[in-house]
Amino acid sequence: MKRVAPGHIPGAGSSTRVTAGNRALEHGFTLLELLMALLVFAIMSVLAYGGLRSVLDASASAGAHVDRLTGLQRTFTVLSRDIEQLADRGIRDEYGDRQPPLRVGENELLLELTRAGWRNPAGQTRSTLQRVGYRLEEGTLYRLYWSELDRALESKANEAQLLDGVNEVTLRFLDQALAWHAEWPPLGSDGARLTAVEVVLELEDWGELRRVFQVVGE
Repeated sequence: MKRVAPGHIPGAGSSTRVTAGNRALEHGFTLLELLMALLVFAIMSVLAYGGLRSVLDASASAGAHVDRLTGLQRTFTVLSRDIEQLADRGIRDEYGDRQPPLRVGENELLLELTRAGWRNPAGQTRSTLQRVGYRLEEGTLYRLYWSELDRALESKANEAQLLDGVNEVTLRFLDQALAWHAEWPPLGSDGARLTAVEVVLELEDWGELRRVFQVVGE
């Protein structure tokens, strides 16, 4: 028969030691700990969303800026091609009246002119000269062009939108004596020759933009 030492409890040597960590695993998180975890997660989410929102806003702003700049570059390129290739060819309008190669402020048009260099890749039987015009309506700048120089009564202009957000368009005309005129041809200046056209666009967002186009084709 096995002796038992006095004061010794059988099985005591193999008992499991209970600690605070074991109690946490055994009983899980407290309500306060869960609330604190949720609070930290909520704060992190708000910060992350704010950063993402800032990145998205910056990206959208940059995209709008690029689109605006592209539209302006396209507008000035079209104006440059038309004005710089001004041709000394008048037309007959739909009423049979003669009109000069360039006229200003007629029939609700800011500018109307005959230009050279109308491309003809299909080899159609037509002139390489083209009549074009510009008008401003409700903040949008439009370019018009006609399929023929001398119009019939039923002739209609084709129209393309160039640029929106335009408050005003101002034109000035430079003659061979380097004098600027608000109209062309200038009054009392018979024989004046046009050498350049200044176009000023007043935009809603970017303010005033000014370009001068040299007339080389007249």
